[in-house]
Amino acid sequence: MNDFIDELFATLRERKSNPIPNSYTASLLTAGEDEIVKKIGEEAVEIILAAKGQGDQRVIEETADLIYHLMVLLVSRDLSWDDIRTELKKRHQ
Repeated sequence: MNDFIDELFATLRERKSNPIPNSYTASLLTAGEDEIVKKIGEEAVEIILAAKGQGDQRVIEETADLIYHLMVLLVSRDLSWDDIRTELKKRHQ
């Protein structure tokens, strides 16, 4: 799983460095942080709605959407998944 997350992070960084026309990721990064956090908020609400009666598959789908948008935010700020791993490890101790 971590390998895929790392691959996805690399792809997101690549979209930031070399935007591709018609790339949703590139368009989010170009639109800026306000748009990215707006999408994070929308996805968080969608997870809540899914959890309250739309079934496990919808929870999975919306969680994937939220994680993706969180990753875009991290990339936009030049943060890494390793930063999140480190923080989670600190909290686990």
